[in-house]
Amino acid sequence: MPTKRIFAVYKSIMGTSPNSDEFYEKLKAQLYDTTSWPSEYLYKFIVKSDVADIAKIEAIFDNMGAVIQTTESKKGNYTSISINILLRNPDAVIEKYKEVAEKVEGVISL
Repeated sequence: MPTKRIFAVYKSIMGTSPNSDEFYEKLKAQLYDTTSWPSEYLYKFIVKSDVADIAKIEAIFDNMGAVIQTTESKKGNYTSISINILLRNPDAVIEKYKEVAEKVEGVISL
């Protein structure tokens, strides 16, 4: 899924709380409408530059064939984590978003 399409999907559901069932239902519908599955999906997370939090996110995607890239902010306070992974359907996408939100306090999901 091209990055532009991912952000277009995200922007179209921004009006709902990212942890609500309504948010995830809208995301699921948008992903089905815009993508043929299975498909590659690009996750983007931002966390405080804490080695433990970064490791938690990496562990969630471990042994799945994910390509993970991290970029630290200029001042080193935050780290952006990009994860490109092949997933079978939108339910798998949402499952990982929920797992990250549950395990990593203060994470920002884009």
